[in-house]
Amino acid sequence: MHGINADLEFIPVRIAILIVSDTRTEETDTSGATLADRIANAGHVVAGRKIVPDDRAAIRDQVSAWIADPTIDVVISSGGTGLTGRDVTPEAVTPLFDKTIEGFSVIFHQVSFESVGLSTLQSRAVAGVASGTFIFCLPGSNGAVKDGWDKVISYQLDSRHKPCNLVELMPRLQEA
Repeated sequence: MHGINADLEFIPVRIAILIVSDTRTEETDTSGATLADRIANAGHVVAGRKIVPDDRAAIRDQVSAWIADPTIDVVISSGGTGLTGRDVTPEAVTPLFDKTIEGFSVIFHQVSFESVGLSTLQSRAVAGVASGTFIFCLPGSNGAVKDGWDKVISYQLDSRHKPCNLVELMPRLQEA
């Protein structure tokens, strides 16, 4: 059986939200607000929330700080995954990965295809794990954030999801 087993204990995780944008502010950041609402409604903790410009160093510095913070389990970014010259989130973040979660991109594109069709080709959504912290990089649109959280990430961050989930791996991520 796959899906949520309501008989199991729910274990909340601490999630930081990074919005990558040259134009958004706290007042206009609808993708970040959408993520924060969904994370809280799922029972998790929004442990941080920042907006940084489309700048490789700024992105890498913030993600690195959260990786080093023992109170952060997961980082979810939104924005900067496209194909334009300013889209540098994957270049900023993937060098930090100890391991890439290759299946995330595949599944995200499958889900995204159902919503936006072939336009999903323009996204470079990626995920990985760095020093025991899970990192997911989503496109910046509200639709992509909803698809990424609602149809992929939320299930893998639910400790009751079977046959497996990422939460059950957390204690073993830094095994030697």
